[in-house]
Amino acid sequence: MSDSWGGPLNMPSPLPLSLRQLQYVVAVADTRHFRRAAELCAVAQPALSTQIAALEEALGVRIFDRGRRGVVVTPAGEPLVARARAILTAAESLVEEARRHQDPLAGTLRLGIIPTFAPYLLPEMAARLRRAFPALLPQWTEAHTPTLVADLQEGRLDAALLALEADLEDLEWLPLGEDPFLLAVPRAHPLARGRAPVGLDRLEGERLLLLEDGHCLRDQALSACANARVEELGYRATSLPTLVQMVASGMGITLLPRTAVATEVGRAPVRVRPLAAPVPFRTVVLAWRRGSFLKAAAPALAEVLGPGVAAVLEGAP
Repeated sequence: MSDSWGGPLNMPSPLPLSLRQLQYVVAVADTRHFRRAAELCAVAQPALSTQIAALEEALGVRIFDRGRRGVVVTPAGEPLVARARAILTAAESLVEEARRHQDPLAGTLRLGIIPTFAPYLLPEMAARLRRAFPALLPQWTEAHTPTLVADLQEGRLDAALLALEADLEDLEWLPLGEDPFLLAVPRAHPLARGRAPVGLDRLEGERLLLLEDGHCLRDQALSACANARVEELGYRATSLPTLVQMVASGMGITLLPRTAVATEVGRAPVRVRPLAAPVPFRTVVLAWRRGSFLKAAAPALAEVLGPGVAAVLEGAP
């Protein structure tokens, strides 16, 4: 047999091991006992011992020392056990990937969400997913945008709820809704009076409180106030609850996304005022990596999650 270049075709040699043997190795390493490992793997102990011995002979390495005090992983066996765990994890991922291609909305779905969405959108989103897709098992991860984008690109996450205005690199996405910003001020502040929308030009000279670096909301607030000549305070909050408490204490003012208003204003003495047009906002999107199996199912997910964003916005005072 030859390849297209006329030379001999190099067929891969059969591997001297099986996934089942690796499962046996990991089970013995975890239990430190051959009988308990055999019970865990639902196999007779002699069969398990024979397979591990065959693997040790094929690799030319003794993985376990068997003594009166039990089973011990040898120094040479330690890295092999670690590699066996990694191979089994990859094999499980392969099976899971194939299963998800068959039905992306059944089984585990790894979802990310940024911290300025999580406390306000996650309860509503989780409930809607549970009702719409009872066979789906969402696993949520909360992290800043750069981390979530990297996790999506490298396959550690399947999708994420992000703000479109951040750097999403070449991710694909569908919009779920617009989250407008409102002005949050101490109740005794002059800007707390009145009901009419506040123009950004009225913020000139005000002390602006923002989140710390890493939050995309910080960059969006700075962009909205770029022409307002506000004074950014040196202290930066780690979360929106902290930011609102700082406003309540009289340290300054801030821009608050509407999705957070119902929760945060209810537990801090601040006044929220609408901003005059054009109102700055951030766009909530469902994002996934280009070429992902999730693309075909993304419209169905967005159809469920989009009304969830609207429901949270409608619940804001």
